[in-house]
Amino acid sequence: MKSKLSLFLIASILLIACKETPIVDYQIIPQPNSIIYSNGTIALTNNVKVFFTEDVTNEADLLKEYLIADFGMNIQTVENEKDADILLKLDNQYSSEKEDGYKMDVTKKNIAITSNSQAGVLNAVQSLRQIITKEDGKFVVQQGTINDYPAFEWRAFMLDEARHFKGKEVVKDLLDEMALLKMNVFHWHLTDDQGWRIEIKKYPKLTEVEAYRDSTEINHFHSDLYDGKPHSGFYTQEEIKELVEYAAKRHIVIVPEFEMPGHSSAPIAAYPEFGVTGKQIKVPGQFGVQYDIYDVTNPIVLDFFSDVFDELIALFPSPVIHIGGDEIRYNQWNDSYKVKSYMRKHGLKTPAELQVFFTNNISNMLKEKGKRMMGWNDITGAQLHEYQSDEDTKDVSQKLADGTIVQFWKGDSALIVNTIENGYDVVNSYHNYTYLDYNYEKIPLTKAYSFNPIPNELPKELESKVLGMGCQMWGEFIPTVEDMQKKVFPRIAAYSECAWTLPSNKNYDNFRKSLPYFLNRWDENGVVYGPLD
Repeated sequence: MKSKLSLFLIASILLIACKETPIVDYQIIPQPNSIIYSNGTIALTNNVKVFFTEDVTNEADLLKEYLIADFGMNIQTVENEKDADILLKLDNQYSSEKEDGYKMDVTKKNIAITSNSQAGVLNAVQSLRQIITKEDGKFVVQQGTINDYPAFEWRAFMLDEARHFKGKEVVKDLLDEMALLKMNVFHWHLTDDQGWRIEIKKYPKLTEVEAYRDSTEINHFHSDLYDGKPHSGFYTQEEIKELVEYAAKRHIVIVPEFEMPGHSSAPIAAYPEFGVTGKQIKVPGQFGVQYDIYDVTNPIVLDFFSDVFDELIALFPSPVIHIGGDEIRYNQWNDSYKVKSYMRKHGLKTPAELQVFFTNNISNMLKEKGKRMMGWNDITGAQLHEYQSDEDTKDVSQKLADGTIVQFWKGDSALIVNTIENGYDVVNSYHNYTYLDYNYEKIPLTKAYSFNPIPNELPKELESKVLGMGCQMWGEFIPTVEDMQKKVFPRIAAYSECAWTLPSNKNYDNFRKSLPYFLNRWDENGVVYGPLD
């Protein structure tokens, strides 16, 4: 009897030991592209030991900062990886489908993070933050292996501060959210009709005059109602350097946008000689497309552009400089004898051809300075706006300079396919899906999540020409930080998954299940967010 009882007890113990514990799915935004779960969890105490190689010191420092801020952990660095709870290692032998991919292996012994780039290591750290849970006073992580990589290399968020200045602390907060969501391009719209937000030492009036306006249009475009309040603000070059460094540590490149030849009322207000008419104007408080435009036939204007580029390039290590190029009213060019004479001299039949001709000159200028030009898809010469006539845009024979990155925002999908077929790299920012200034009735969270940067009509062999996507926070009607936040959040999380996760791995229900981590984070940080429908 004792023998049978002993065998029964042993069998029961073995059965209990072998019984699989429920697997808790990782809830990560953006969704990783490969997850294989293992049975069991790893439990971390409040004292976490971290091992890292010297080449990922920056990433280890950020890991420590995150674990302390997120979980109140005590972090200890160890020199022997066998003693570590978390390991960060750079390994050139690690192979990933795309650049900045990573492997995270969670076993009962430790959590090992491996990549062939520092950015990949940090991407893994951002995933780890989201899968640590607290149970019975311990920090628990489901065992499993993630092999992850981005679907697209260009994963951008754009902030327009020309319309409403926000300041460096707000920008830092946005950079932190971008890093957590594995977004890697901060597109910074710093100049426009309503303001100039960056110090240019050779042209001090850009910030003495252009960084200020006496009133601001409210409610909506063409409301003709104004708040009667002065608005001002700009970044010193020292502040720019600080933010560039802050972003770089988080593997985010800042791409500055210097608008030309339209959206130029503010610089013309400071330097009237740069405009076609030469007349003094003031920085407008009205939003929408303005009439004043640079005189691109004037050598002093080209010298101005070159001088500003020199100072921008000294501040921004980005390989790309954005020149805007959108929403140009050709009225002043059409009415100028000097401009028309210039067009005849260079064999340019229409103002659209003049724009492409000018844009190519700027491309050459930037190329000589070691930079690549990017602009909105207006720079192709296509007719996109009702205020541009057929006569303005017909028969554009000028070819856009090779190497230009075209940011598609407006027009039908045939335009983006045609641009790619003509050999250009494209960033897809189609406004009906990616403009954060649009309300939630026009772009609800579900629609934002559904965006695919690759058009259905694009041939498979050309898909690599789509570098990625951007989502844009235009600043006309976001006077406060809270106004901005409510439009950015939670949609930025959806866009991050459009840019990172392969379309075949996207699942809106899983996305919604993963969103509470961010909602709790935003609540704790006082971030106002919009509807979740």
